[in-house]
Amino acid sequence: MTDVRRWDVPGRVNLIGEHLDYNGGPVLPMAIDRTVTVKARARDDGTVNVWSDLPGAAKVSFAVTVQPGEVDGWAAYVAGTVWSLADRGHAIPGADLVIESRLPAGAGLSSSAATTCGVASALDDLFSLGLGTDDVALVAQHAEAGYVGAPVGLMDQLAVLHGAAEQAVLIDTAVTPHTTTPVALGWEADGLVLAVIATGAHHALADGEYAARRDECERAAAELGLERLAQAGLDATVMLADETLKARTRHVLTETARVRGAVTAIGRRAWPQLGTILTASHASLRDDFEVSCPELDVAVEAALEAGALGARMTGGGFGGSAIALVPPEKVQALRERVEVRYEQHQWKRPEVFVVHASDGAHRVPDTGARLGG
Repeated sequence: MTDVRRWDVPGRVNLIGEHLDYNGGPVLPMAIDRTVTVKARARDDGTVNVWSDLPGAAKVSFAVTVQPGEVDGWAAYVAGTVWSLADRGHAIPGADLVIESRLPAGAGLSSSAATTCGVASALDDLFSLGLGTDDVALVAQHAEAGYVGAPVGLMDQLAVLHGAAEQAVLIDTAVTPHTTTPVALGWEADGLVLAVIATGAHHALADGEYAARRDECERAAAELGLERLAQAGLDATVMLADETLKARTRHVLTETARVRGAVTAIGRRAWPQLGTILTASHASLRDDFEVSCPELDVAVEAALEAGALGARMTGGGFGGSAIALVPPEKVQALRERVEVRYEQHQWKRPEVFVVHASDGAHRVPDTGARLGG
């Protein structure tokens, strides 16, 4: 079988609304112009072969009846997607898959959601499974939660699927299915760019910390008699006795307000106000939610010292990336300032690059792509 389908899926930056997706709050991510590419070809022998351009990644093969625990490492996200499809009634006869990534690994830019959404989209296309966009998101989420073991919300999947050029995606996670609303971004027309600082620090949501924060939020909601913590009123922290649960609740309440403020600031093109909101979000994630780390804190401090209007960590935390809203002529100064601060700490040099809001997952027209044997 020679028909090769290619899908490009962007990574994402979450502008604001961290750790709100599983708490029923609003989130404001945007798809970015760095992608994961999935090339797929059908097989009919019950086997899935997968290759990757990740350093040191060898070919992995597994049966279409793959179960959790049978494949680990980078290929678990692919195996998990095949398992998730079958678990939801969409078994496939087999496939050859090639995964190529322009996203820094472990940078908190959602390479995992891009991979799972890309594999699900490519297999849906290849075998005419009839999945809608939100179905693909649910398959991808189930792959991460049920197979890989990271109990993620739906923000990343919806962001990489619904993204559009020059737009962010406002996602209301308080309703099921979640609603998505485009939010036009105008900062580039006004002489600003969004820079990413990929710290190179460890970033893994499946190592227990992400699950622990989610559990704490669920405990706080239960004590308050709520289904989701974002439903809490302003007096919620007074009603909780545990100081940790108070802090987690305080972040959810204030971050929810910051998302709404950010949407208003973007609509008014009030960029200094947006910058202040971004920086306040980082402080809350650092102090109340405790998901930052020294590398992220120094990246944010250095960005502000270099003239950024605002900066914050983005993604689940415990490493990964920070973002900064900055005039383009100050990007080099930002890069140099971060590098100097990292060198002082004898940390690995971070990667700093500008990203632009991009289209979501899409099939690329046939270009004669080939797959290895």
